[in-house]
Amino acid sequence: MQETESIDEYILRHIDPESDYLKALYRDTHVKLLRPRMASGHLQGRMLKMFVEMIRPRQILEIGTYSGYSALCLAEGLPEDGMLHTFEINDEQEDFTRPWLEGSPFADKIRFYIGDALELVPQLGITFDMAFIDGDKRRYIDYYEMTLAHLSKGGYIIADNTLWDGHVLEEPRSADTQTIGIKAFNDLVAADQRVEKVILPLRDGLTIIRVK
Repeated sequence: MQETESIDEYILRHIDPESDYLKALYRDTHVKLLRPRMASGHLQGRMLKMFVEMIRPRQILEIGTYSGYSALCLAEGLPEDGMLHTFEINDEQEDFTRPWLEGSPFADKIRFYIGDALELVPQLGITFDMAFIDGDKRRYIDYYEMTLAHLSKGGYIIADNTLWDGHVLEEPRSADTQTIGIKAFNDLVAADQRVEKVILPLRDGLTIIRVK
């Protein structure tokens, strides 16, 4: 454990720093919200920004805004004419998250929606070039299929938490619907011939998926 923590600290010292705004948001997330570990954090945030700069999408879909950390990192990588559409199903999250998004340097590149992405996204009529799925683990397959239906050819999906603290290696209890959901999603994507895919063991697992 100590070695892993030391490696993590070494990595953070040797990558681009997070902005003071992101540091303040991360700190506020830990002080005021119940599950602060859900925020992407420094390393994953810098990786998301770089993915956006590499893929160069014009329209990004995010499912699961939470405190807005990942949204800000995705928006940071967008070109001037790019837009992030981020969806949070928990309406109690809005009072915390919306001021952070609207007060950020990237507010003009972010549209924040409260509601179920499965219902709202099809109403937008937008074809996305990239998506970040980080919502309810029990609904990952539903999010995946809905996103594919609104993704451009050659578009990318990044799914978070796909190693789920190593629980993917275990046989879950029948009541552990989140682990069951993640395992079913991983099995589906692995067998899906419509896409290319690779899992990165970053934090809690990131699956990078490209539509053929």
